[in-house]
Amino acid sequence: MDSIKKIISRYKKDRTRLLDILKEAQTVEGKISDQAIEAVAAALKISRAEVEGVISFYHFLSDRPTGKYVIYLNNSITSEMSGREKVALALEKEANCHFGQTSPDGLMTLLETSCIGMNDQEPAAIINGVIFTSLNEEKVKKIAGQMRKNIDVQEMVEEYGDGANQHDLVRAMVKNHIRREGPVIFGDYQTGQAISQVLKLTPEGVIDEIKKANLMGRGGAGFPTGLKWELCRREKSPEHYVVCNADEGEPGTFKDRVLLTERPEMVFEGMVIAGYAVGAKLGILYLRHEYTYLKRYLEYILENMRQNGFLGRKIAGHNFDFEIEIKSGAGAYVCGEESALIESAEGKRGDPRDRPPFPVQNGYLGCPTTVNNVETLATATQILNHGSAWFRAMGTPVSAGTKLLSVSGDCDRPGIYEVEWGLTLNGLLDLVGAKDTLAVQVGGASGQCLSEAGFGRKLCYSDLATGGSIIIFNKTRDIFSIVRNFLDFFIEESCGWCTPCRAGNVLIKNKFEKIVSGLGTASDLAEIEAWGKLIKATSRCGLGQTSPNPVLTTLTNFREVYEKKINKETDFRSEFDLARSVEQACQVTGRKFEEEREDA
Repeated sequence: MDSIKKIISRYKKDRTRLLDILKEAQTVEGKISDQAIEAVAAALKISRAEVEGVISFYHFLSDRPTGKYVIYLNNSITSEMSGREKVALALEKEANCHFGQTSPDGLMTLLETSCIGMNDQEPAAIINGVIFTSLNEEKVKKIAGQMRKNIDVQEMVEEYGDGANQHDLVRAMVKNHIRREGPVIFGDYQTGQAISQVLKLTPEGVIDEIKKANLMGRGGAGFPTGLKWELCRREKSPEHYVVCNADEGEPGTFKDRVLLTERPEMVFEGMVIAGYAVGAKLGILYLRHEYTYLKRYLEYILENMRQNGFLGRKIAGHNFDFEIEIKSGAGAYVCGEESALIESAEGKRGDPRDRPPFPVQNGYLGCPTTVNNVETLATATQILNHGSAWFRAMGTPVSAGTKLLSVSGDCDRPGIYEVEWGLTLNGLLDLVGAKDTLAVQVGGASGQCLSEAGFGRKLCYSDLATGGSIIIFNKTRDIFSIVRNFLDFFIEESCGWCTPCRAGNVLIKNKFEKIVSGLGTASDLAEIEAWGKLIKATSRCGLGQTSPNPVLTTLTNFREVYEKKINKETDFRSEFDLARSVEQACQVTGRKFEEEREDA
């Protein structure tokens, strides 16, 4: 218990650091024990039920014992495409247990997890916080052998990736795969230059420059950044806050991971600029749990900025104070939604808030807060470095500048591409070396699945808006397998607060499986479309409002695939298959199926 008390004390009994406290307690004890729960609840002056509610909400928190090595294997669609099943079977063989279990000797715990931001190097897993990429059966056997020798997980990483992945504070096998460097994110940059420019302007002048640049949010929603900052600044409050959303949980997205690895100063400088613009003294980087391996490195970057006068008190010699702290998530896709993220940053369950009021009115700790994406803040830094006119000269009239794309799936060159807005999908497919393409998923699971008929469309806010996830599928792939993976993802990640999302997605999945099994009818197709529209219209937050998209967009763009599966001769067909059930019963009882059919 002394170790738990030390953890609580190190975080100064700060209620908002509950997730960090629980994660460290779990690391020390192998689980979050009853004693730890009681101690945390008492120290933070909250109920035991509230602590338990937080533990049950997040994927990477557990009050159950685990093995010495906890293995989270990614189950994203790109992982499936890259051979995940063989890796999973190899892990089960080595551990002598199934997923969701701990090996009989207590050495390994096998668990599944959603996309971990490694789509360009799958199959990937997290083992005791360390990332393992491009796994195969041979690598699994070697890793398991090292575990039996009680080797530290970090020492199992024998080869590091490129760039800052080789830094002593990172030492990750993760590769950046930067395939195309554009003029904004990967253009000329010198730390602190933008801050020096900004402090010569008034806060209103900074906001005006961002508005002139027409910088739209790069997280996917595309809300005008200058307007968001302006609305936040206008609110009367003794405190304002800046939050950087680094919780990129959208399947297929990994651009923010690369940005935080190779351009962290640019991101942090954007937070300082936003703080000056809105009148904030504190910024919070909300870092997704899967990127915890970058945390020590990012803290080191922040300290360097303090030493150089670009963070802390009297920034760049001016009468402006601003500090940044890093808070970690614990595994919840819904925390990518800004109000859920704020709840999580306050040390609570990541339940989305009712809106209005919006975060710019009532955000972190009830104060006006601007929540901006990693790429948005980095882009703001470059706009202040080079000017709004420079930025507006790129892209389209509506969508200015460049966009970072995370490209994965069936192509020769998966990775990060910085392109100007306005590029067509056909142009992108040529750029990444995609051949014989069946479908392109734009915007991740919550986006659109486009057929060849849509490959001439443009990536821009007036046509195909995207946070950056691009997944490519060639003609060997099965549309239904793709949809099933995405539907399972949304069912798993729903916070459960509202009925349309919690129950509606399960109903859609069941109806989808009925159609895929060949038992569906035209009326089933009509029902699944109607249910999808209802869920989108009545769900509380963005998760539910986009969760039916995997079915709805494939029904629109691949209608013929569904039509081939349905029975067009009747409006009703039972989901219960008598013949199949009898066959299964015969297998269990050891009787011959043919004899059962005759008896019937």
